Amino acid sequence: MNATAHALSGSRTLWELVERRAALTPDRPVLLQGDRVLTFGGLRDRAERCAAGLYAMGVRPGTVVAWQLPTRIETALLSFALARLGAVQSPVLPFYREKETGFALRASRAEFFAVPGVWRGFDHTALARRLGARGVFEAYGTLPDGDPAVLPPPPSSGTDVRWIYWTSGTTSDPKGVLHTDRSLLAGGSCLAHALRLTDADVGSMAFPYAHIAGPDYTVMLLLYGFPAVMIERFALPGALDEYRRHGVTVAGGSTAFYAMFLAGQREDPGTPLIPTLRLLAGGGAPKPPEIYHAVRAELGCQLTHGYGMTEVPMITMGDPEDTPENLATTEGRPPAGMEIRISGSGEVLLRGEAVCRGYLDPAQTAAAFDEDGFLRTGDLGGLTPSGHLVLTGRIKDVIIRKGENISAKEIEDLLHGHPGVGDAAVIGLPDPERGERVCAVVEQPPGAAPLDLPAVTAFLRAAGLAPHKLPERLEVVDALPRNETLRKVLKYRLRERFGAGRRPAGRD
Repeated sequence: MNATAHALSGSRTLWELVERRAALTPDRPVLLQGDRVLTFGGLRDRAERCAAGLYAMGVRPGTVVAWQLPTRIETALLSFALARLGAVQSPVLPFYREKETGFALRASRAEFFAVPGVWRGFDHTALARRLGARGVFEAYGTLPDGDPAVLPPPPSSGTDVRWIYWTSGTTSDPKGVLHTDRSLLAGGSCLAHALRLTDADVGSMAFPYAHIAGPDYTVMLLLYGFPAVMIERFALPGALDEYRRHGVTVAGGSTAFYAMFLAGQREDPGTPLIPTLRLLAGGGAPKPPEIYHAVRAELGCQLTHGYGMTEVPMITMGDPEDTPENLATTEGRPPAGMEIRISGSGEVLLRGEAVCRGYLDPAQTAAAFDEDGFLRTGDLGGLTPSGHLVLTGRIKDVIIRKGENISAKEIEDLLHGHPGVGDAAVIGLPDPERGERVCAVVEQPPGAAPLDLPAVTAFLRAAGLAPHKLPERLEVVDALPRNETLRKVLKYRLRERFGAGRRPAGRD
């Protein structure tokens, strides 16, 4: 971390970081979107005016304000305006509907709710009215405005809970995750340090700003003084114009984003997809080693992958200067201040400043932390002698066949090496005799020859997979079901779809 970034990392609150960066480089850009450019000084000044408008509406320090907004400059301004006031923010992903949005509003007891109006064909204002939300206002193109002279002093403590983020809630109600300014500053500082970026870089935000990655990434911009392009709706090839126009050097998001960039490059192998791109970086989903090698060979840039979660936005991150072996097969190393402990059962446990304060529900908090204050992640893994973290799967993603534990991730990583596999998810399906049987669900790339189960198992045998781990069922789908944040595969939907289906003849 350079000297300026190191000095700024001592900021106690997010707003203090905004003020200190704006004083250093007021005219440098921080956010780019279409023809619009927001400078660091503009971020400070416009966020203060928005804070004054919110204050006139009745927002005070500690007021809970929910917002369900897309990735736009206005969204960042509103969020920092709330940080200036010391309000409690509850970001809600913009594709949540009645169930998740209603739960988040009720559980957080939000007194105000900012929405985009009609966005991508859906009327968010009408949804808010149906849910009986309080203090509904639209904040897509315009924001509350006022005279900053009316504002109280900015918050001075970075350890108060001022953020409520929501887990995905795929099979139950989402959990409200409690963060402080300091936990978000810690996560963003660690990310900035790990990626070795400079003020000459141009980043990109192609994920929902309401995701925990929003402040994580913005803290990095504030520390290092470089801009990022905001992509309101990521899709290729449409988004490529923005990447090329602004000379993006750092892109990414998650494994699905890497795969989309690779697919775009393969359509015209002789022409660089994004000529200025030098680094892909992300996390949020497992990364098969084959993806790393493909990015290096075909996109001609470095790939660093990390490990984070809503509860801990930055746990480990690959170092661009690390060895290809470590970058391909591990999640990187933890930063200073992040303690990783592997339990007797192989679960990854975490303790450090970037770890959340718990959940809105005290019972969930009690269940999530052990007696030493370590957070139970539900992920399985181990540490190499060099301190790199290797994830082997989720506790809930271990398939138990005849009493033997089978890692879905191990099989998925091998399947990604098959030329007829574009993406793969391995799940366990109920079996009355074996407990569970292994089912591989795959997407095929365009033009690939059709796959069948014997061909897949022969490939996996040749790759060295133990016989008892071989899939007993193969399903080929047009597209794996994914969430809309980091495009993570939703395995519960695959279990629902195929769990009650036909059961082919078994293999003993």
